[in-house]
Amino acid sequence: MDTAQHIQQLKSSIEARIIGQEKLVTRLLVALLADGHLLVEGAPGLAKTRAVRVLSQGIEADFHRVQFTPDLLPADITGTDIFFPKDGSFQFQPGPLFHNLVLADEINRAPAKVQSALLEAMAERQITVGSTTYTLPELFLVMATQNPIEQEGTYPLPEAQLDRFLLHVTVDYPDLEAGKKILQLAREEAGNREKTISRDVQISQETIFEARQSVLQVYMADVLEEYLLRLIEATHGKGNLDDRIKSYIQYGASPRGAIALDRCSRAVAWLQGRDFVSPEDIHDVLFDVLRHRLLLTYEAEAEGITPDQVIQALVEQVPVP
Repeated sequence: MDTAQHIQQLKSSIEARIIGQEKLVTRLLVALLADGHLLVEGAPGLAKTRAVRVLSQGIEADFHRVQFTPDLLPADITGTDIFFPKDGSFQFQPGPLFHNLVLADEINRAPAKVQSALLEAMAERQITVGSTTYTLPELFLVMATQNPIEQEGTYPLPEAQLDRFLLHVTVDYPDLEAGKKILQLAREEAGNREKTISRDVQISQETIFEARQSVLQVYMADVLEEYLLRLIEATHGKGNLDDRIKSYIQYGASPRGAIALDRCSRAVAWLQGRDFVSPEDIHDVLFDVLRHRLLLTYEAEAEGITPDQVIQALVEQVPVP
């Protein structure tokens, strides 16, 4: 079985246990293949936590969940030096960030210093405690969740730090048919609490790294690459855009956003079994890549304009090759 078949088998196994959230499952795999992190926003009970937990069961990797709270400290996630009186020495005790897959649950409930410690680790893939720097695992993915309902007692992530996330995914409620399957699955799991993904489905970290290299080899035509960059440039208010749309944009996506869009569109094409990128692949991930990288003006907020509406306007006004 080749690498692509292994990943498709993993995808099918996850979708069998995460009902009605196909987009979330796909985005998890895209983030895994593009070597990035994702921020997931949605109401409680939409399988956000369950999704990354199920993903971890399908990979030969360590998983750890951290519940973010207002009294959390940076050392609680990075680790700290512990003093041992017996020999008068300090020894470093690694924190949850030293696992391969980390779930930062309700990240906006922790204060800024904790958020900064996490986001620095995400960007640099290392942490520093005292005068010593520790390297995080090569396979390292953070999935952070946010609850959009309650804002009291929360600490919103700064817009500049949101850029560290590869994707900002919003999840919605499942439909009626998916709801029926969820009830059936819940009853089955209640009768068998040990039910997990079969060990035969588990894939190694080496397979993930091979898949990442395959994704990088997916072909993107020069004209399509230029189209991708024109979309990024349009977020700066440049190009033949409607003046009204330009007035809504305060800050746009940086080159990091262009890199994210490039890698994610290649990953989407690869997951669909193609060795080339199409405009539809770019459009597929465009909203999730740009949603948190687009800072709107006060005028736009006053009129109730959302980043998704501006991105939709960019898609309509930037010519597709």
